[in-house]
Amino acid sequence: MTSSGTSFDTLWAAILDVGRNPANGGYRRFAWTEADLTLREWFTGEAARRGMDVEVDRNGNLWAWWLPPGWSGDPRDAFVTGSHLDSVPDGGAFDGPLGIVSAFAAIDIVRERGVVPAIPVGVAAFSDEEGARFGVACVGSQLSTGALSADRARGLRDIDGVTLAEALTRVGRDPAHLGPDPRLVERVGVFVELHVEQGRALDLVDAPIAVASSIWPHGRWEFTFDGEANHAGATRLVDRRDPMLAFASSVHTARAQAAAHHAVATFGKVIVAPNGANAIPSQIRAWLDARAADETTLGALVEAISAEAQRHAVRESVTLDVIAESITPIVEFPDGPRTRLTKALHHLGDIPVLPTAAGHDAGILSAQVPTAMLFVRNPTGVSHSPAEYAEPADCNRGAIALADVMADWVTR
Repeated sequence: MTSSGTSFDTLWAAILDVGRNPANGGYRRFAWTEADLTLREWFTGEAARRGMDVEVDRNGNLWAWWLPPGWSGDPRDAFVTGSHLDSVPDGGAFDGPLGIVSAFAAIDIVRERGVVPAIPVGVAAFSDEEGARFGVACVGSQLSTGALSADRARGLRDIDGVTLAEALTRVGRDPAHLGPDPRLVERVGVFVELHVEQGRALDLVDAPIAVASSIWPHGRWEFTFDGEANHAGATRLVDRRDPMLAFASSVHTARAQAAAHHAVATFGKVIVAPNGANAIPSQIRAWLDARAADETTLGALVEAISAEAQRHAVRESVTLDVIAESITPIVEFPDGPRTRLTKALHHLGDIPVLPTAAGHDAGILSAQVPTAMLFVRNPTGVSHSPAEYAEPADCNRGAIALADVMADWVTR
């Protein structure tokens, strides 16, 4: 095995057990919890081991800098790579951390080649990309770009009622500092995010690496069905105002409407009150995740699901309120960085260029800085699950590909 392979494998092994659920092998690395803090310490340690300066910005995003010899002052026009460290509930090992591990491994590879960068190189770990704890995705990058207001972010609550402001205070951070990063545009010349593929397009064409063309528009909507709590045994069926029935019908509606619009729609998170086995629910709160190839289709999809859900609610004598929690427009990655990536990897042959329906920090940052993405093959296509997987050989190929791109970008 090459030394570059050893670098990736050692880095990967060091975090493999952090936040892992022994019951199913999935991960619970939620923002500002013990697992997240442990991974942040690991990030800082690996950066220090490479002589990189580390900082935490006003939104809790981590930045590690490899500066050119003789560089003075703040990084400018840097080549930045990285991803995120948090996970969805019982998610896989690769979504997010693969990009961070590959970034450090790529730096090792570039240094082994004797490359001396002419511009700064950064590794970034963005906070709370998945939104698993507070319900809004890409909190760190959205705050930095101004897409998410500081006031709204501070008021976000987790399932236990803890606000983001309170969570930050508990770990010694001042929530008053949240807000747009005025240095972002000047510091980041390009952001290249490496990510495990979430789908199996690469497996179908037998290719280990791809370049992203775009990110589908997507969003999250909270559906609140309010009915009347009552006794599960003593209440006649005709006297019930059961919000569960309207919700269940809406789940089927979402699937049917997604198929009709050639899109995807998922009710994946549900909170039931009072959540008793012998009680008719008083309220169902459910979150719809919807994604489509274009914004017009996405809007039509959500409107159709909402309208049908309202009809289900009326039929069951319950009320419905629908609130858009977050909506991310389509991201078309710019031709310049994408073309440069494919040229830097020309020795690998024809590199597939693929769209993705999954959201990423690169998509959020693209509103202000040039961005691009690399995907590493996922042979099963499974993601956001303990079964998420990438072959070790492909992971090492991804780190080498990222090193090729980095070397090309930083050599002047």
